[in-house]
Amino acid sequence: MKDTTRPIYFNSPGGVMGQALTIGRLLRVHGGIARIGRTIATACAAGSQFDDACFKIKTSGLEVEAEISTDRASCNSACSYMFFGATTREVAPDAVMAVHNPRLVPVGKASSEVIAALRDRSMVQVDLEQTSFIAAMGISRELGDLIETVKFENPHALTRPELYRFGIDTRTMAETAWTLERAEHPSVRKVVQTRIGNGSTFRTRQWRLFCENRERARLVFARESDTGEAGTVSVTLTAGSEKSLAFGKFPVFAGRYEVWNDTLAPNSIKTLLEAPRLQMREVFTAPDGKTNVSFVDIDNSGLGRGWAELLTSCPTTPGAGDHRVAGH
Repeated sequence: MKDTTRPIYFNSPGGVMGQALTIGRLLRVHGGIARIGRTIATACAAGSQFDDACFKIKTSGLEVEAEISTDRASCNSACSYMFFGATTREVAPDAVMAVHNPRLVPVGKASSEVIAALRDRSMVQVDLEQTSFIAAMGISRELGDLIETVKFENPHALTRPELYRFGIDTRTMAETAWTLERAEHPSVRKVVQTRIGNGSTFRTRQWRLFCENRERARLVFARESDTGEAGTVSVTLTAGSEKSLAFGKFPVFAGRYEVWNDTLAPNSIKTLLEAPRLQMREVFTAPDGKTNVSFVDIDNSGLGRGWAELLTSCPTTPGAGDHRVAGH
């Protein structure tokens, strides 16, 4: 590819480690950008992205209209070594990267004693090559130490703090696009993970926009609580510094999340859709009355399209589909 600034999206359960290392080194030479995501071709029927007809479309050599979905996409096992080779590495909050100890697969016939001896020698070589490769890609040796403890049969999905601490994805904020979720109560959903302070702890925030009817929407915001905080949090969603759109109330609690929800009138929906970025203003009030104000800026990519798709299943009559959502 001549355009090395175009990101490469991986979605794979794994494969052969030696080949993965080769591809990883190739990406490093060319300064590749790696992300995790699934290609959804619009010409393929729903639920048929992997059948023969869709595969023929994707490999036709022609330009194929498609979109990228990070939701439940994964790069596991050997795939992770390809991913490590990129100079820019980004793992979306709803994507997964899982690692485990490699396994030697004998080829051909040999006695159990010969296979055991070969396995011992080969695994020593694999461990050395793995350790060397991880270090060469600028990733912490802590990852190698972790991989040694993970059985092949039980992969470990790396958490956001691990992705950051090991140097795999060093962004202090990772966000998804707004994505339509087709469920019992369809919504357009966005997830953001931000670093807390100067350490490697992250907080997850999630927005869901529901269509109550053609004239009214409901926006639900869930914020991961800090169990060490003693105080209260209030939040306000704004589009620009002057346009307050939602919230400003106190939350309800659902497990480890604080949840706010608010109704949006037509003019607020219009402002929400037209804004290129939104801002969450969060005010923490300690028991002694002292306050700390923080802001989280979020991108609006995908919101307009997701809302347009959501409207196709939205009731036209006010009240026909109204429902209240708390802790959803």
